[in-house]
Amino acid sequence: MRRELQIVDREPFPPGADAGASRERHRDTSRMTLGGPAVLRDLGIADYRTTYAAMQQFTAARSNGTPDELWVLQHPPVYTIGLAARAEHFPRRDDIPLERIDRGGQITYHGPGQAVVYTLVDLPRRRLQVRGLVSLLEQAVIDYLAMHGVVAARRDGAPGVYVDGAKIAALGLRIRRGCSYHGLAFNADMDLSPFAAIDPCGYPGLAVMQARDLGIADDAATAGEQLAARIGELLDGRYGFQAD
Repeated sequence: MRRELQIVDREPFPPGADAGASRERHRDTSRMTLGGPAVLRDLGIADYRTTYAAMQQFTAARSNGTPDELWVLQHPPVYTIGLAARAEHFPRRDDIPLERIDRGGQITYHGPGQAVVYTLVDLPRRRLQVRGLVSLLEQAVIDYLAMHGVVAARRDGAPGVYVDGAKIAALGLRIRRGCSYHGLAFNADMDLSPFAAIDPCGYPGLAVMQARDLGIADDAATAGEQLAARIGELLDGRYGFQAD
């Protein structure tokens, strides 16, 4: 995987949001294409509610000239339920916080060891439709796994990435004024037991898995950085990917 990242110290969120210190990464501007290079922010382990509010604030405040951003992070344990969530899929345990949010889809779990990449992208500027962005995020995960010798696939009608029928990455997006937030969650090296208390993504009995069990040694921080780098490449239209 090619990386063109330069690390500089920055604030973790746009002005007006407060979530502690982090690093921001910029790709080489000599390769700027449609939409310009996305800003990559490494947020470490970040509180879910604070991050959710920051995504909403960023999206509400952005203008036509605001660069797209990719936020790489992990969350403390939390269940999130989307706009389509149904009560029968809710957790069968009460020791992990539950957050109702505005993305699509049903219910999922976030926790340490899971690489999360939030994609704050101006879709019209990138000439993307929603389905195109979903395909792009899935492709980034498929490419990352292929780099480690693992064959992964999409599933019709069930966004995400699967290995031998088990889900390794979940996707969820919200589009406001043509701009996306939320993104993807990739199971790198984590405790999977909280998934047993829900119907992941609304599918009873859906198996979930993690990269560690496939022999991939990358921790969540490394996996998140590499996934974000690949997403940035695909957003720039490199390597022949056609989203729509």
